[in-house]
Amino acid sequence: MPSLAQMNGSLHIHNFYIGKLKAKQEQLFASDPELAQLLDNVAEILSEHVVTLADEIAELEYEE
Repeated sequence: MPSLAQMNGSLHIHNFYIGKLKAKQEQLFASDPELAQLLDNVAEILSEHVVTLADEIAELEYEE
């Protein structure tokens, strides 16, 4: 099982890339709506992972 520090790092990386995907999606919305939708879908999947990671981190912090 990953350490709390590794999980927090993963959480920050997920949030960083979600932000990048959302920004690029906004740029592409008018010129390439299909790609923009794909980027939005990827960001949504990463967001689901963020929720799971945050829950796991909260459980680990509570146990400590």
